Amino acid sequence: MNTDQLIALSKQVLLNTYKRPGFVLEKGQGSYVWDKNGRKYLDLIGGIATTSVGHGRPEIVRAAAEQAAALINPSNLFYSEPQLLLAQKLIALSGMDKCFLCNSGTEAIEAAIKLARKNTKKEKIIAMNQAFHGRTLGALSATYNEAYKKPFAPLVPGFVFVPYGDIRALENTLDENTAAVLIEPIQGEAGVLLPPAGYLKQVADLCRKKQILLMLDEIQTGNGRTGKFFCFQHENLKPDIVTLAKGIANGVPLGVVLTRLPVDFEPGDHGSTFGGNCFSCAVALAVLRIIEDLMPEIPAKSDTFMTGLRKLKSLKVKEIRGKGLMIALELHENIEDLAIKCADQGLLVNAIQNRILRFLPPLTITHEEIQEAVNALEKVLK
Repeated sequence: MNTDQLIALSKQVLLNTYKRPGFVLEKGQGSYVWDKNGRKYLDLIGGIATTSVGHGRPEIVRAAAEQAAALINPSNLFYSEPQLLLAQKLIALSGMDKCFLCNSGTEAIEAAIKLARKNTKKEKIIAMNQAFHGRTLGALSATYNEAYKKPFAPLVPGFVFVPYGDIRALENTLDENTAAVLIEPIQGEAGVLLPPAGYLKQVADLCRKKQILLMLDEIQTGNGRTGKFFCFQHENLKPDIVTLAKGIANGVPLGVVLTRLPVDFEPGDHGSTFGGNCFSCAVALAVLRIIEDLMPEIPAKSDTFMTGLRKLKSLKVKEIRGKGLMIALELHENIEDLAIKCADQGLLVNAIQNRILRFLPPLTITHEEIQEAVNALEKVLK
């Protein structure tokens, strides 16, 4: 089928949940993807931070093929080696104690909410203004944007929001019914918003003082994205619960919840039919080996990207911000069809409200490819 036929088919068979540009992607290699008409794009979306080690990576293809031929999903009624080895690896990387495997970030958040309420026997969970944690009912309840939530009311009760970065507001909201504080180390969907220096440490200290669980959503910031495997490791924090997903399996669905004892489940508390299947875990193990080798390169790549963006000769640019390879460029005002204009220059980006460009490239992106991206942006923003 050609591009027009496929786009027409999508309108016929898919629920209307995404606004998409007028091309169909067909293949990828490294930092690039190609559409059905043979046009090449530099991919700075990376599957929304899922394609962590690039498209078509031979080690990932090999791990996927070998595990698919051996055993895909025996279910969680049985032990499987890839699952146990992945859990062991993640515990070693994080310094946490236990692990639960599921299929996505939003599923990981749902499990984290259940863990917090079960282990504290309290209801209230404090989340942040501008937070995004997912679209299933529990995760959506912890998400700030009312436009996302209003059509699906009533949602799960017990969630309270405070300004991100305001430690006094958080302290004033804590009470005897507070189970946990849920926070993104960097707010991704909001436009790569970084907290004030020292804020996360203040939150951790406050939670410890008040004996409240600290839950960190590392779904976007984890997997080496910021230069350490977990963003919380930049400040040597010790969270009680951590969620992880996106780039852990290079696009194969996999979510993770890590806990620090005594936070734990009991048989019957939770489960997942597909979570921690052999296939996803084998791929993730291959991905983690590559990410560990890539992490030392992230600071220099980040510096190349941030420096290049700051040199853009455009009065339209308001701010450049980010950490590692999680970067945003904010404009003074909206540019209509901003992402499409970037695609016309051979660049795939995530445009938030046509005003903020969010860059989440594969960690394998080269310095030369970063400069190519900056050159393309120069043309878009001239």
